[in-house]
Order: sequence, then structure tokens, then C-alpha cells
Amino acid sequence: MWKGILPIGSVVLLKDSTRRLVIVGQYVSKAENDRIYDYTGCLYPEGLTDPEKMYLFDSGSIERVYHIGYMDEKTAEFLPQIENMLKKAKSVTE
Repeated sequence: MWKGILPIGSVVLLKDSTRRLVIVGQYVSKAENDRIYDYTGCLYPEGLTDPEKMYLFDSGSIERVYHIGYMDEKTAEFLPQIENMLKKAKSVTE
């Protein structure tokens, strides 16, 4: 089981969903409510076909991880920074 923020390129299934998403971004805010989400994703395997059809979601919404995205030393350095930013942002809004 993966611990922490998933890297970009990870493929997941959200709870109560039948379609997989590929993670294309992390630490994303929605302008309408200033809420910070852990991830943004698009349908898999189609990819980004329409910028209006991006999905914002948090780690707690993930039911299953099908694939862990690309990891290298830069990703290994970056993911803990994103995790800290998310913790700080969410502690302010809770």
C-alpha cells in the first residue's frame, strides 16, 4: 500500500466510481471556494481531452491504486514538500 501523496501519472479509482483517473497535478485549488485538493486528474485512458473535465479529489476519495506514477530522485524530493504544503493548507481551512 502506498503511503503519502501519489506521483503524477498514477492511475486510481475513486470511491463510488466506475472510471479510472490518471493524476496530472497535485496541490490544486478551486477558485470558487478556495479549497485545496490533493490531486487533479483526467479520465484514463483518454487523457486530457477537455480542460473543463478535470477532476479534483483528495487522497481519502481513492478506493484503489492501479499504477504508481513515475518516480525518480526529483520526485522523491518533491513529494514530501507537497505533503507539507497540503498539511499546512488543510490545517488552516479546518
